[in-house]
Amino acid sequence: MISRRHVIGYFQLTGEEWPDLWDMVDRVREHLHEKFSSDGFNVGSNENMAAGQTTFHFYLHIIPRYEGDVEDPTGWVRNVITGKGKYG
Repeated sequence: MISRRHVIGYFQLTGEEWPDLWDMVDRVREHLHEKFSSDGFNVGSNENMAAGQTTFHFYLHIIPRYEGDVEDPTGWVRNVITGKGKYG
């Protein structure tokens, strides 16, 4: 069962909702891998403004990645977006 109730972030989900969420993530990952032959994935969510959340309902990114899609894939998804990575 996937909840349809509004929550702002992951940490507002209940313990009963987590297993279904991660089951869905695994099914989406399998589908993306089969359809697009991805080499890896970024999976995550921004929680609160300090972490970059701009839409205040829970969502989870499942991003297929490929060897060589960016020069340096470390630093999570910000480095996929030109000019957004390499903080400091």
